[in-house]
Amino acid sequence: MALPEPEDLTSLVLRTDFSSDAAWEGVRAAIDGSDEYRHATYVSDRSFSGVSVQALVDADAAADDDDKLCYLFVADTITMTDEEHPLLAVDLYDEPGRTFRVPPHWYADISANLTIANMDFAEFADAVDASGTFRGFDGG
Repeated sequence: MALPEPEDLTSLVLRTDFSSDAAWEGVRAAIDGSDEYRHATYVSDRSFSGVSVQALVDADAAADDDDKLCYLFVADTITMTDEEHPLLAVDLYDEPGRTFRVPPHWYADISANLTIANMDFAEFADAVDASGTFRGFDGG
């Protein structure tokens, strides 16, 4: 399994739950509505249905150096069913497999900073609340 490449200056949002097309469209609308700029490359491919974080880490590790990703966002069952639609952010570079949740409201900030390597994945992951969700550096 090869991971899709995000378009330039965007982050990969990979759908792994296919229980509701309406929920997927809602997640996309929430991400797109969080900022005036485009920050996401959406992939909705049933071959990724139910894929585990470890499988994503392994797929990235097996990729050629030019095709490796540093991180991605997963739209999984929790994303699709939780009213807040928190995406699962996955580190593929520094600490492969490290994750945290991020509501669409914060997606653009994280994506922009990770895309241009202004901040590291760990800076966001270290700032999560007790539920493992990033809600800004002031908790908000």
